[in-house]
Amino acid sequence: MGVPRPASHLAALADAAVPGLRPIGYAAALASPGDPFQTVHITGRDEKQWTVRVALSAGSGAAMELSDQLLRLLARRLPFAVPHIEGSLTTDDGCFVAVIPRLPGAPALWRDLEPESQHARAVGRAIAQIHTLDPRLIDEAGLPSYDADTYRARRLAALDRAAETGLVPTGLLARWERALEEVSLWKFATRVTHGPLEAAHVYYDEDGVAAITGWEEAALSDPAVDFAPLWALADRGTFDTVLETYAANAPDCADPHLERRIRLVGELQRITALMEAVSGGDQTLIDRRTAALRRLDEATQDDLSLLPPEVAGQRLTVVGDDYAVAQPVDPAQIEVVESAEYPAEDETVEIPLSGPTAADPSGEPPAEQPSSETPSSPVASEQEPRPTYDDAMYDEGDTQPVPQRPRASNE
Repeated sequence: MGVPRPASHLAALADAAVPGLRPIGYAAALASPGDPFQTVHITGRDEKQWTVRVALSAGSGAAMELSDQLLRLLARRLPFAVPHIEGSLTTDDGCFVAVIPRLPGAPALWRDLEPESQHARAVGRAIAQIHTLDPRLIDEAGLPSYDADTYRARRLAALDRAAETGLVPTGLLARWERALEEVSLWKFATRVTHGPLEAAHVYYDEDGVAAITGWEEAALSDPAVDFAPLWALADRGTFDTVLETYAANAPDCADPHLERRIRLVGELQRITALMEAVSGGDQTLIDRRTAALRRLDEATQDDLSLLPPEVAGQRLTVVGDDYAVAQPVDPAQIEVVESAEYPAEDETVEIPLSGPTAADPSGEPPAEQPSSETPSSPVASEQEPRPTYDDAMYDEGDTQPVPQRPRASNE
């Protein structure tokens, strides 16, 4: 991983990459822990605004270069702006530097997006516009292309690698493996996808979505990928507004299990973040992301919302660290045992069920089970439970890069 440079250094690199830019001011953008890029905003001598992005690893640099080929194809096919590299160079230590004209608009946190708002609906339309692009554009740009089975296999392989670290709770491993092995969830057409759409990627103006950046993970993939950060961080009403608008604008993308996979992908982003921390050898970040996984494990212990209603409604039993469908019990095999060892007031003994359908020890009534009907649109039933997440579990993707006013370079 490369070392972040002073903003003044990046301004000088921008001047070298784009002859005549002549920076007169610069301001560093806020960064999240583990961010693969360093970003600085530049003002040129003609007052034109620029963004300088430095890849902090060879992999992120290659992804930025490759995605630029796709963005040149998308620029005339999407109603909002996308970045394009005006000039670039590679530093002596191998870091790729790209200079991009500043995109219009400004980002906002997902949690600040209001239900039924113009901007929430604009996000739903923008995602629909991405997902209805011609899939052949991905091949033309040389980007990854997966069918549903290949995508699922990659997720399972990633889960196996994470399990080998010993840092992922066994309850989460069982939860995710069960969802990944539930074949009915994985019958869908892959689409052109942006990659996990973070709040910092979407720029708004008074009319809606003005620009979308951060295309380094673009692929032909599961459309659920793009919604995952929004589902984890936005208000439930806001998420529903986005998904309903998406469904109305992308009728060919109808998928009854889309929201379940959105939840799954959102949770699996946690192991992606963990593996990045492990790869970078950052123990503080490893500890932080391991703690996030433990919180997720606690929040989802009794949650079956990743599974289709017809599967979630079955009584389950624990087998090792996993769940299995319990075998039906024949009433004729039940033996009645009379005993006088207990006082009269203890004649009725409450025996909790095993597995995730056990009664809550707090005495609260069990949550209502999801409807057995399969929804005909991507919008899931309101009766389905949604685990409670705290922002610290997903905070790396929700840092708003609030643009600062560039200061004079000689200050």
